[in-house]
Amino acid sequence: MKYAIVEDGGKQYKAVEGGMIEVDYFAAEDGEALDLNHVLLISDGEMVSVGTPHVPGAVVKTTVVGQVKGPKVTIFKYKPKKRYRVKKGHRQKYTRLQIDSILANGAE
Repeated sequence: MKYAIVEDGGKQYKAVEGGMIEVDYFAAEDGEALDLNHVLLISDGEMVSVGTPHVPGAVVKTTVVGQVKGPKVTIFKYKPKKRYRVKKGHRQKYTRLQIDSILANGAE
């Protein structure tokens, strides 16, 4: 199984060919092709390439599937005996990416 560990937005994701990952939101249209260049590791069965910190020339080719929202988080603050209560909600936006191919040196 060929996979890569990629970094985007300070977070690391395991990208498997044919799989999907959800990264932090960025403005992109559905169907748009994107390249992830910050590849930390590539594994192809027996061969493993580890970068210092990135694997030189490695690229993960992806396609934007859509924009999604994460689960709702409720924030509730209060101070006892002071009649202070604040309730807020938040939903984080993510971009869903389809992993098309993992290239070790920019070309197969």
